[in-house]
Amino acid sequence: MARSVIALLLWAGSSLAAQAPADTGRRASRLFDATEALSITLTANFGAVGRDRDTVDSRKKPHPAILTVTAPSGDTVTLHVNLRTRGHYRLANCGYPPLKIEFDKDSIAGTIFGHEGNLKLVGQCRGGQSWTNYLLEEYLLYRVYQLVTPMSFRVRLAHVTYADSAGKKAPDIRYAFFLEDDSRLARRNHTKLLEVKGVNQGQLDSAQMGVVGTFEYMIGNTDWSVGALHNIVLVQDSASFATYPVPYDFDWSGVIWAPYANPDSRLPIHTVRERLYRSYCRTPAELAPSFAAFNAAKDSIYALYRGQADLEPKRVKQTLDYYDEFYVTINDPRKARRAFIDGCVTG
Repeated sequence: MARSVIALLLWAGSSLAAQAPADTGRRASRLFDATEALSITLTANFGAVGRDRDTVDSRKKPHPAILTVTAPSGDTVTLHVNLRTRGHYRLANCGYPPLKIEFDKDSIAGTIFGHEGNLKLVGQCRGGQSWTNYLLEEYLLYRVYQLVTPMSFRVRLAHVTYADSAGKKAPDIRYAFFLEDDSRLARRNHTKLLEVKGVNQGQLDSAQMGVVGTFEYMIGNTDWSVGALHNIVLVQDSASFATYPVPYDFDWSGVIWAPYANPDSRLPIHTVRERLYRSYCRTPAELAPSFAAFNAAKDSIYALYRGQADLEPKRVKQTLDYYDEFYVTINDPRKARRAFIDGCVTG
């Protein structure tokens, strides 16, 4: 066991330091230091896990499981964990429900999961290449947003083998990604979580809200709300009381175009592929910093997609064509006014 832990620590320590957000002033957590996909096995009674789809968190049960992480050297670390189901649409409709992995603090000390706390695991909804594409594209959206702002969730891709401890299902290998815990995101950015509904966009840091609104427009996502805390986390600086929005959960975005994704019937769009700016009204001068940030990141964003293993080339082209439309819009004053100002939210 000791040799396995040491090997995994060396493996994690060889990751790219450039992946750490520039503003943290501290060493980044090991899990999110690198970008290569982890190889893990989850062993649990997945029949019981799959039946636990209650939407009320208090009624969800902890399911004991064994998580095994395999380093490129072949060494392994084995951890006893609990699994809890989570989510809404994917909880009800996916073959493997979204999971939260609960760790024992003492057992993860010195491993790549050390200091992370509990983690969400976002997995493929179903088998097949199309669903692999959707999962990889959602993972990449988190990485796209990281290129624009450190006030963003970190992710780590994984090849997950689901092993049924009851022996009723054959092992199943699918892509998934770990999503940074809300509290860890807050601490990393020297803030605290603000779990209060009813906050409006005008009460948030204006620059950060501008980045969020522009990003959600870029990816064609209307499935979010600040006031309802729907797919948005709020974090607040304890000294200045500035409050920052952080978006997550992008599977309903137009750039992915999952078969189940449809816009809210109250919105003036017919498909998720139609972009709609859902942030507060801003002048061209106020929009300019957000546009500049996305322009600066463009080449790196496109490189992420072109370099992603197992993402079909036709999906890469479809995505970059969609982003091309966005970049034409933000760099044409008349088109930008039409998209971001003429139909903006006034209050």
